[in-house]
Formats: sequence, structure tokens, C-alpha cells
Amino acid sequence: MLIDEFRDYCLSKKRVSECMPFDQHILVFKVGSKMFALASLNEIPLRVNLKCMPDRALELREEYPEIVLPGYHMNKTHWNTLIMEGGMPRNWYYELIDHSYELVVNSITRKQQKELD
Repeated sequence: MLIDEFRDYCLSKKRVSECMPFDQHILVFKVGSKMFALASLNEIPLRVNLKCMPDRALELREEYPEIVLPGYHMNKTHWNTLIMEGGMPRNWYYELIDHSYELVVNSITRKQQKELD
């Protein structure tokens, strides 16, 4: 998956914005003020960080050690770094993006969710 496809998929989600708060090489996707995805624009192959439930994060790292790593510069309990040229089907990556997005949406209050609508 290339950065354009990753970016388009993230932005297709409801209430998502993008920014570059760290530097010009890290693209961040947020729901409200909370991050759910980051992409390193100067890495080849593309590497992205996605939020993940802790048990699932460990399972993915064990099952796919070449392409799922502990979150680079992130809380390694809740974040994974994915190498996006791992030969997995696109739907596999989409499902992990969806999981990250849903974790963040479910973590914000109903009041915050209404403010985003």
C-alpha cells in the first residue's frame, strides 16, 4: 500500500483530520484531538503507526514479526508500527486502520462525539 491509498482511506473515515504537528515527515490522522494513525513520509517502504488493543497488538507482532513491530516512538502497549509492503491483502491493512480508528472514536465522550458531528 502506498501513502496516497493509506491517506485516502484514513480521510474517508468520519470526522478525521490530518496534520503534521511533529515535522514535515510525519503525517498524523486524528479524530477530534486524538491520533489514530501516523505515517512516516520519508520511509521506504512506507511505515505507519496504528493504535491497537494490547492483547491483539502482541498477537499481531508474534504472528507477523517481519511487518508488525512495536510502535516506533509510541507507547508500545497500545501502538504497532506496520511495514506496508508486507505482502498482506489490502483488506488486512484496512481492517487494522478501522480497528485503530474505532478505538479512538470509542474513547472520546459522547459530548465530544456530538461536537465533531
